[in-house]
Amino acid sequence: MSGFTLAANAEMLFVDLPFEQRVRCLHEAGFEVEIWDWTTKDLPALAATGARFGSMTGYVRGALVDPDGAAELLRTAEESLAAAAVLDCPRLNVHGTGLDDKGLPVVAHEVVTGADWLAAARTLERLAALGERHGRVFTLENLNTALDHPGVPFGRAEDTLALVAAVDSPHLRLNLDLYHAQIGEGNLVELCARALPHIGEIQVADVPGRCEPGTGEIHYPRVAAALAETGYEGVIAMEAFAVDTPEVALQRFRDAFTTSRR
Repeated sequence: MSGFTLAANAEMLFVDLPFEQRVRCLHEAGFEVEIWDWTTKDLPALAATGARFGSMTGYVRGALVDPDGAAELLRTAEESLAAAAVLDCPRLNVHGTGLDDKGLPVVAHEVVTGADWLAAARTLERLAALGERHGRVFTLENLNTALDHPGVPFGRAEDTLALVAAVDSPHLRLNLDLYHAQIGEGNLVELCARALPHIGEIQVADVPGRCEPGTGEIHYPRVAAALAETGYEGVIAMEAFAVDTPEVALQRFRDAFTTSRR
């Protein structure tokens, strides 16, 4: 059996229930809980559920590259760290730029220059230092630009991996989202092996549809076996909608990631 910690995102499951009740359902089912925008949540009420929170959004606004955007990202990351303390949430997630409520960049940045790379690395170095001071880990997530997030800079897993490796801090890790990577790059088993030293967590959903494992083209049991073979024992988080019921989706997810070899 694998040593993975399994988590699920409360934004995408049990969506007909009040948010606090969604969290309770995931907790009672034995999953670590992940959330997105903490500013819309009653944090003390969520903390009172007794759930273990694994990840939340680590900024409210901002971007990695331009000076004003970087300053805003770092300022709102401070606010996010205070929110994370309420939930005792260890990981705070960031992207190449701020996203609107449809997942689109607030300011599109499709052409990335060498100077942009250097500026992004400097911002992430400061973010990692902030995480170190507060005892938290920021994770940089890859996003696909072909379907869900056009115009986002540093969207590919290759980009996020390069930036995290360049900063090389235990307080800045990679949130390797395999749904986005499959759409943008593919070759998931090899990607996981190369990214392994820098992974803070792995997120999963199937393609197409962004639903639970077993509903699309990705053979997640093989990915699970490959991760187990490399010795990965970290978090696997399902960030997916349910094709049928949330209970069925969670069981399919658990089945895909509780056998070490397939």
